[in-house]
Amino acid sequence: MRIATGHGEKKPRGAARRFGIFIAIFFTTHLMALAQSNSPGSSLGPRQAATLRTQQKSKIPSPFWVLTPLKPEGLEVPYQPFTSRQYLRWFTTNTTDPATLAGGIFQAALGTVPDRPKEYGPHWAGFADRYGIGMTRSVTGNAIQAGLGMMLREDPRYFRAPERPFRSRVGNVVRLAFIARGFDGSFGPAYARYVAILGDNFLSNSWRVHSEANSRDALLRTSEGFGGVLASNAFEEFWPDVKKRVFHRFH
Repeated sequence: MRIATGHGEKKPRGAARRFGIFIAIFFTTHLMALAQSNSPGSSLGPRQAATLRTQQKSKIPSPFWVLTPLKPEGLEVPYQPFTSRQYLRWFTTNTTDPATLAGGIFQAALGTVPDRPKEYGPHWAGFADRYGIGMTRSVTGNAIQAGLGMMLREDPRYFRAPERPFRSRVGNVVRLAFIARGFDGSFGPAYARYVAILGDNFLSNSWRVHSEANSRDALLRTSEGFGGVLASNAFEEFWPDVKKRVFHRFH
């Protein structure tokens, strides 16, 4: 696909884009391999492992377990370490969930209507290019965070605090945008999230058009990335309460 510019037509930097996709595939393959090799019951005896596999099959409907969203967890509930399979489920559900896909369409439309950046053009082809850039960035970022998070034992989930006062819950939304739980349940800097958001936005400069392939725009996209984490945390924290009140009125 060609991109129209003020100096004629210019092909997008396909090699760099393929490199970004390769990064996403590498981390995804790593996730899948660890999910299989570190599956629960690998250190148990044959009978115990068979019993555990039977119980797991009854809980998670194969082969669609990887597309099953993770259940929300509470901050006050005893912490259960994140498993390899859950990292893979987190990656797939956060990449393909309706909210992410709809958000990508919305962002692509916001860029297409005012024609920003102008190299793509205000037409369907330009919309497709913008949407493709956004999805490539989403896949790469989620793959990096899940893969690196697995190596660092960093839990990517948000933990709700519904029992706390409103002000404390807002603080929890902000706090868990920048810190994450470790394997033992303690909190620390969310290094995998930092690397994923910052690294992905600078990496995407390699396949973006020249007008937005610079450090200033990459830092702006990074701040928007953390803003997206804050919005996602706020949604997870308060939406269950809003939904309960709204649907309660109709019953």
